[in-house]
Amino acid sequence: MRAVQDVLPGLPADLPKPPRYGQRTVAEVLSSAAGSLGVPGFEDVLGLPAARRVVVVLVDGLGRAQLRARAGHAPTLAGATNLATLDAAFPTTTASSLASLGTGAAPGAHGLVGYDVLDPDRDTVVNQLGGWDAAVDPHTWQPLPTVLESAAEHVDVVTVSRHKFADSGLTNAALRGGRFVAAEGPAARVSTALDQLAAGRDALMYFYWDELDRTGHAKGWESWDWTAQLEELEASLRRFVSRVPAGTTVLVTGDHGMVDVPVDARVDVSGVPGLLDGVRHTAGEPRMVQLHLEPDATAPDVQALVAAWREQFGSRVWLFSREAALAAGYFGPPGLVRETVRARIGDLLVAAKDPLALFDLSRLRPSVLSMVGQHGSLTRAEREVPLLRLA
Repeated sequence: MRAVQDVLPGLPADLPKPPRYGQRTVAEVLSSAAGSLGVPGFEDVLGLPAARRVVVVLVDGLGRAQLRARAGHAPTLAGATNLATLDAAFPTTTASSLASLGTGAAPGAHGLVGYDVLDPDRDTVVNQLGGWDAAVDPHTWQPLPTVLESAAEHVDVVTVSRHKFADSGLTNAALRGGRFVAAEGPAARVSTALDQLAAGRDALMYFYWDELDRTGHAKGWESWDWTAQLEELEASLRRFVSRVPAGTTVLVTGDHGMVDVPVDARVDVSGVPGLLDGVRHTAGEPRMVQLHLEPDATAPDVQALVAAWREQFGSRVWLFSREAALAAGYFGPPGLVRETVRARIGDLLVAAKDPLALFDLSRLRPSVLSMVGQHGSLTRAEREVPLLRLA
């Protein structure tokens, strides 16, 4: 929207740099793993060792900062070979990062540009994680071939995850390909993964672990509950690595980190005068709000809206336009951003700098205010994830 560009032509001076797409992001993990297996068409840009089998363990919510802070509770992970510190995709949320992992592409190319985003064809906000809109075809919404699809033509490809994700919208959009083998609980998933590797075939395995993130949202990553889940992860991976066949590389990474937000910093923006004036839709996540303005918004309208946000939150947030973010590469190289994706992104973006979570309770249930751990923004605690080699 031109009016937003006129009011906010550039980016905040202290806004962290865009993810290093093509070099050191979650988008390079599965594609580099395929490259290390010798799968045609894939380059191992991360410099992984050549292997017959590669297991990519994606631990939802495992940020670099959180692991370092609780290293004493996870000595195997803390002592693993640290191949790189990676950037999560932007926004730093599961839908965007897992789609980047699965396609090897940035959000502007694969199209999953937030937790929930605008479907411009229907003028409605759709969820891209657990509540995928039945009217949205995952294959049309995300048409790029996935790494798993392409690799399955050359090696055994298997996903080990929970039953509920077997036919989810996100799986069909970004992680389709190969065989899906479901198991519940950490012990069952480890046993299932080992069974799948026992045949000794050349293989690429995607192994998803979501317990850490769920606990972080409910209790906060600084809670003892989260630490207990980290200890469970540590013990499970130690068992797993001790039993994988020779010639297997085991990688561990995350999709984002996390920030704990105190109760008094969880704000209902729909209850604050001026913050949603002229806003047609809110989308995104509590720490990276996407504001879609009314089509007839003028520069004075945008100036008033920006002034209201600055008056309410000051330096606690970064404010910038979609066009500035696209031009700077936050959603990927500008030339690779699909035109159909641009309209899914908010006209005005509000990223939290401080421990702050912003909710629009005019469209969300009040229960969301109980969530402690949050992510989506560009702080180091949210954007930096480790890439570890356990075997």
